[in-house]
Amino acid sequence: MNVDLIFRIAAIGIVVAVLGQLLIRSGREEQAMLTTLAGLIVVLTMVVNEISRLFETIKSVFGL
Repeated sequence: MNVDLIFRIAAIGIVVAVLGQLLIRSGREEQAMLTTLAGLIVVLTMVVNEISRLFETIKSVFGL
């Protein structure tokens, strides 16, 4: 697995957590929730892309 990917996912998590807390403390709970959802979507997209690359590699190894 790409260590760079792990660091990028962790960075997104930290930024989303900090932004979420700032928004909640300023009374913007809905924006905090949307920020969390946006972070989740970004991370899931990154993971799905990696899984897709893994399957492409497997297909090429087995000549599928």
